Amino acid sequence: MTTSAIEPGAAEQTETTPTKTFPYQRQCPFTPPREYTEMIHKDVSQVTLDGSGLRIWTVTGYHTIKQLLTDPRVSASRKHANFPFYFVAPPEYRTETSFIGYDGKAHSSTRRRAALTFTNRQVQRLRPRIEEIVDDHLEKLLRMTPPADFHRVFSLAVPMTVICELLGIPQDQHDFFIKHGTALLGGHSTTEERQAAIVEVNAYISELIQLKKVQPGEDLLSRAMADYAASGEEYTDRDLFNMVRLLMNGGHETTASQISLGTACLLENPDQLELLLNDPSLVKPAVEELVRFATIGDTAVPRVALEDIEIGGQVIRRGDGILCLGLAANRDPEVFPEPEKLDITRGSRKHLGFGHGVHHCIGADLARLELEIVWSKLFQRIPTLHLAKPFLEIPRKEGAVIYGLWELPVAW
Repeated sequence: MTTSAIEPGAAEQTETTPTKTFPYQRQCPFTPPREYTEMIHKDVSQVTLDGSGLRIWTVTGYHTIKQLLTDPRVSASRKHANFPFYFVAPPEYRTETSFIGYDGKAHSSTRRRAALTFTNRQVQRLRPRIEEIVDDHLEKLLRMTPPADFHRVFSLAVPMTVICELLGIPQDQHDFFIKHGTALLGGHSTTEERQAAIVEVNAYISELIQLKKVQPGEDLLSRAMADYAASGEEYTDRDLFNMVRLLMNGGHETTASQISLGTACLLENPDQLELLLNDPSLVKPAVEELVRFATIGDTAVPRVALEDIEIGGQVIRRGDGILCLGLAANRDPEVFPEPEKLDITRGSRKHLGFGHGVHHCIGADLARLELEIVWSKLFQRIPTLHLAKPFLEIPRKEGAVIYGLWELPVAW
């Protein structure tokens, strides 16, 4: 395993080691951990990571995070020795990555090939098909005898169908990718389970790549290979399957978690749901507010300092790992008045729910469209939808890369 020559710097710090390791548990699905209170006051502080025991920096301030994520002195590469994995990551987590873990030209070149599929113009062309997919899965849900697991039957299925069609993956493989996505991103996965999932997914995608070489289609993978060939730029199958795996996981796990959490949030806030039902035009601002409020990627923005950086009153040393805590930033009262309050009329797109800077979520427009269509149709089609068990009793994905619910039992 190759790692960066950058030497650790966090060990030089003298701040007292906390008794608890990071990540911390939320007080409830939408409330930041209690430990964030002091961390938000400091803006930049240190924590000890669970699993590795590594000391890293956390950044909580909205403006400080935006500043850091546009600073060329930080790296997204997983190859650095102090990259802040808060679980024991297999070697493949460092080497088998795509543009999310690249810097500079390597990032921009690889991302560009995927980005053409995710422009707002291209995404809006998908609206009729996504509406069909949502309608089909609502009908499937209604044919079931309640209670039903909304997360499994609907939240996972809708974005998985969309991303599989974009990538040219047959529908009968959806359960395969849901299973392995859970292993790769879930909070309870062992190192061996994560490693096995990478191997199995890569083997499947390798076969798909060979098929697309002889039978190209109207899909992102075929277009990426054609673009490489036209540019004359060298590439390997590994470059392709890492990109496909990244888009597959990012294209379904994140949106699925947001659908389930957002739906539960609306059911738990009937005044806000009533606003949406009475005025369907509020769906766009509702999407932004629910993304802000849930912040499913709270701990999904890791970085490493390439140089000493003075920020937020602290000096982050060269080689130190950094985590930008989006949930804390999205509750910054200087940016979001009454940030602890769910207000679907707020509609601010200033939130960091899709990240910031050059690594801003490539699928943000697609996710917004899927969420808009889901929440435009769901409660109109099933107005009596309700939770089948108390919300706080529903198991949550604590410690997962993407926060969410393991299930969402509903009835109607």
